[in-house]
Amino acid sequence: MQVHRASPFLAAAAIIFLTLPSAALSAPPTAAQKRADREALKAALMEVLQRTALKSSRVGVHMQSLDDGTVVFSHNADELLNPASNVKLVTSAAALASLGPEFRYDTEFLVDPELPADGKVKTLYVRGKGDPSITTERLWGIVSELWHAGVREVGEIVVDDSWFDAERTPPGYDQEDSDRAYMAPTGALSLNWNAAAIYLRPGNGPGAKGTVEMEPPSDYFIVESQLTTGSRRARRVSVTSDPAGPQQKIVVRGQIPEERGGAVSVWKKIDNPPMYFGQTLKQMMSTRGMKVKGKVKAGLTPSKAKMLYVAQSETFDVILKRLNKLSSNFVAEQLLKTMGAELRGAPGSFIKGVEVVEQFLERDVGIPRGTYVMKNGSGLNDANRFSAAQLNRLLRHMYERFPFAPEYLSSVPIAGKDGTLKYRFEGSEAVGRLRAKTGTLESVSALSGYVTSAGGERFSFSMMANDFAGRAGPIVAGLDALGAAVAATGSSLGPSNAVAALADSSRAPGAINDVAARIKTYLDLGKQRDQRNIGFLRTAWRSERDPAVRAVLAESLYQSNPHDYLGARTLLDSYAATGEVYGRLKEVARVLSVEVPGVSSMVELAAGGNAEALARVLELAGATGTDAQSQQEMSEALGEVARTAPEELVVALRAATAADREASTTLLARALVQAGQADHPFWKSLRRMLGATDPQLATFAKGLDSTLSQKVAEAKAPPRSPDGLVPVQVVAPAGKAPLPPPRPGNPPEARTAETRPGG
Repeated sequence: MQVHRASPFLAAAAIIFLTLPSAALSAPPTAAQKRADREALKAALMEVLQRTALKSSRVGVHMQSLDDGTVVFSHNADELLNPASNVKLVTSAAALASLGPEFRYDTEFLVDPELPADGKVKTLYVRGKGDPSITTERLWGIVSELWHAGVREVGEIVVDDSWFDAERTPPGYDQEDSDRAYMAPTGALSLNWNAAAIYLRPGNGPGAKGTVEMEPPSDYFIVESQLTTGSRRARRVSVTSDPAGPQQKIVVRGQIPEERGGAVSVWKKIDNPPMYFGQTLKQMMSTRGMKVKGKVKAGLTPSKAKMLYVAQSETFDVILKRLNKLSSNFVAEQLLKTMGAELRGAPGSFIKGVEVVEQFLERDVGIPRGTYVMKNGSGLNDANRFSAAQLNRLLRHMYERFPFAPEYLSSVPIAGKDGTLKYRFEGSEAVGRLRAKTGTLESVSALSGYVTSAGGERFSFSMMANDFAGRAGPIVAGLDALGAAVAATGSSLGPSNAVAALADSSRAPGAINDVAARIKTYLDLGKQRDQRNIGFLRTAWRSERDPAVRAVLAESLYQSNPHDYLGARTLLDSYAATGEVYGRLKEVARVLSVEVPGVSSMVELAAGGNAEALARVLELAGATGTDAQSQQEMSEALGEVARTAPEELVVALRAATAADREASTTLLARALVQAGQADHPFWKSLRRMLGATDPQLATFAKGLDSTLSQKVAEAKAPPRSPDGLVPVQVVAPAGKAPLPPPRPGNPPEARTAETRPGG
């Protein structure tokens, strides 16, 4: 029998044919079709820009075809705007071009004198060169290498971070006084992105002491704990991290509920990177079996010291991925100083690093000095200005430089897939087609990168929105619509229909009992706090059109992994103090006999100082209306936030609408009365802010102090008999049933997108 075999060439051709995208199999568009597609795209983009949220903002947009160089769309493209973390695109491009894709960091371990046969070293020197990728796990591997090199005993450890200068943070960081991990300082010797984890666990029962554990553990930390185990509602903890000479002082206060289960972790920055590194190294060496007799101290490595081991960093593409996909401020500033040290000479500084970037932009990209403002490498706070046209020019330049393009493009988040774009663009043509860097600050949102349209054409783009009022959610949705429109160009859907599909994200609300049954399912999944549920919850969130159910799904995503920035971001964007979300969830709470879904998680974020969560909590306070139960819940919430994030709460109150501020201060006064502490942290912080360097903040703090003092006095006063004066509503103490509202029958105040700024 004869057997017919297909030729290898035909088989390969068939495979290639079958795996080609449909756009590649179709005939290329004619010139007329291309013009029609471009006009349709422009019309769709202008439609998005005319939306209320973007129309009332300062917006710069620039889009260009990477295939033929045509500027497809431009709107205020030359206006200098705050790009937020889009500055990281500039930093990473300059670092890649200046240091090269093959660059690796070295961390050197030297001894003086040479390592003797018995393994007893007088002094171990550690000389850092700025590696931003050393973690606890990698350091343990380094310790093992030292053991296998023959080290058995060390007199003292000298940490040398002279490769960088002594200025730990760049311009812009001074605008925010915070111990949060994203404010971590730079250091030639750094560990765990110069942040530490504090793990908190409840005791055996209410009133028992809680447990505080440091990761990584070492003598670098001084821990003061007043953590106790509380009831189900006692869920607020304050963790602060402050420098204490060569050590770091961690103070933990508050209560953690017994039912929480497992440990809660909080990440905080450290302030002395070389000592953090050195003390952790000492602890690990002891654990590995090496005796360390002396202390850890800062110093310089003598020229006669002998090299014992060199630890090399991960490859540069991995470092760039952490920078751009996760938007790491720490990595960005480390790269800036590294460029300064490597190309301008040690010690590396922010000024030297910016000089290297400026030279790259002028010489290689064609963006002259003086046409932009760059003060730091991360984009943090109000320190940088670029135009959309300038960022687009940079993107096009990096795309066209083959030696750098693969590493550069692969470092940027992929829409709907990973990084800070993991949960954005769902249901649009942009998923998998768009790669872009996000940027988010207060009143700033940006998105710049690349997209391949459904028709096969490739584009670069930069979009920035500044000075918008209210929530960032509608602005982000507008920017996403712009990107989705470009991605849909050339498809059967078309850019205008793509924009309309994204806008049609709601459905008529169902019967409250049916909605409550669905919500109960998702609440139960969130309570499991199991990361294995995230895939299911994310799919449900993407496809859900009921805004109240979608908000609960977002909370369950957050609860399944509270440390995931994207989960918190999803909750903040999905939860609103509107009738269709908060109003209906209050109804659901009554049906299910539970707390209003979402409030607890939002308060948890606010208690940690999250500015957007604080703003949302104040909006929720304003939306309680005359509902006594909701007022009691929000009063307790504001009391908890006032204890753990007092200064941030004052700032949020200052930015709130007059109506939300009035409602919030009334409920806060009640909480302060119930707390009954003259030395409550909020009063201390408020009166400290009376002397703030910002005169407007000091003036606001003074007025708030007076207003709250008056409201506290009113809340303490007993109810008066009807005599023409408005009686003070009595609120039950925490844990008891609240009294009914004074005028039953009045519905809670309806808060809609029209009445709430930024909605």
